[in-house]
Amino acid sequence: MLKGNYVSCHQRCNFGVWVRLEAILVVAILASISLGALAQEPTAYSLRAEVDQRAGEIERQVVAWRRDIHEHPELGNREFRTASLVADHLVQLGMDVRTEVAHTGVVATLRGGHPGPVVALRADMDALPVVEQVDVPFASKERTIYNGRDVGVMHACGHDNHVAILMGVADVLASVREELPGSVKFIFQPAEEGAPEGERGGAELMLEEGAFENPTPEAVFGLHVGPGTVGHMSYRSGSTMASSDGLRITVRGRQTHGAVPWGGVDPIVVSAQIVLGLQTVASRQLPVTRTPSIITIGSIHGGVRGNIIPDEVELVGTIRTFDSDVRTEIHQRVRQTAEQIAASAGAAAEVFISNGYPVTVNDPTLTAQMLPTLQRVAGDTPVMIQPQMTVAEDFSYFQQQVPGLFFFLGVTPNGLDPDRVPGNHSPLFFADEGALVVGVRALANLAVDYMTR
Repeated sequence: MLKGNYVSCHQRCNFGVWVRLEAILVVAILASISLGALAQEPTAYSLRAEVDQRAGEIERQVVAWRRDIHEHPELGNREFRTASLVADHLVQLGMDVRTEVAHTGVVATLRGGHPGPVVALRADMDALPVVEQVDVPFASKERTIYNGRDVGVMHACGHDNHVAILMGVADVLASVREELPGSVKFIFQPAEEGAPEGERGGAELMLEEGAFENPTPEAVFGLHVGPGTVGHMSYRSGSTMASSDGLRITVRGRQTHGAVPWGGVDPIVVSAQIVLGLQTVASRQLPVTRTPSIITIGSIHGGVRGNIIPDEVELVGTIRTFDSDVRTEIHQRVRQTAEQIAASAGAAAEVFISNGYPVTVNDPTLTAQMLPTLQRVAGDTPVMIQPQMTVAEDFSYFQQQVPGLFFFLGVTPNGLDPDRVPGNHSPLFFADEGALVVGVRALANLAVDYMTR
């Protein structure tokens, strides 16, 4: 033991050797850490380079898939042709493939050559009951029966792009499977726009039928095309898209002659008061600085003649919010407002609210971790912060199970104003195919970067 400043020659020699050995050991440890990091980084860099190269090589095939799917659109729970096209492609890539998940959904697993995390990627497959008005050679001429009516069918929301992009991602990642440190689940989902009347479908049913099982992913990524400069991407951390709940109010009065309104109770006047009263829920009963909310009545039905006051009127609408607590409160206030306005006039109001899609919430931690990936894919193009959107997405069900990131890809042709072009769900919605390869690179790189992070 060393005491004071006294050290013998023998002790000094041993001490010097010990110091030198300790220094050598520290250097060796640091070197091993540095070499390990360097060994991993080239793997990540080489994977990214291969992904980007392969995405460019397959771009023409992705465009061809998109045009084929666009020309042959199918409504929710009826995506038989699309699902078959997807499943055949995934089987050819050597994946484990499940079909008929939630009616027509396809789930496939690509297992990498090395152990690691599981990542899920999702695309929705369904079209809308819309007659296409876009003048392109592959425009849809499909018609079908929807809820008892003969309708046209069109990929007016752009899901054809989503399917083609994810098919391309599957091809790209399968080509580097031996280098992947983990696995990727590919989820091709039906009925995002909603199932036909009397049926269930979409993300919620896919999860019930095991879409996230064997193996279970740690994170899920998805995208949506829409108005925006072609190839530009945007995102938002936290609450991004609104919840969507159905609203149906039946107002019951008492029928009488239109010339003698005091002889009964007029449900039409009461309904008009309810429509106006509901607007005060969002503007006067809830703190407007906390979070936006919307109550819309989109359909009113009542009566058969102008001189007959009917017995009842039906109001149909939608409720949109960005906060789960506000969602609960707004439901209670809608019921209270409608019922009490009706009661004040001697009528009665029955309020039915059907819970629809939850709020789409991008996990803040995951979003921050993966933003550099989107920025790298974008290159010199800035990745913009997306304002909250009052439309809804059932991708939100996946995000309730694991952290998720849902981002947006612009498909407006160069030279056109994204704020003025026809948007999603329009019969004139047009997607520039130049954005497809960006979507392939973005989803593929998100998967690779998550696995190698």
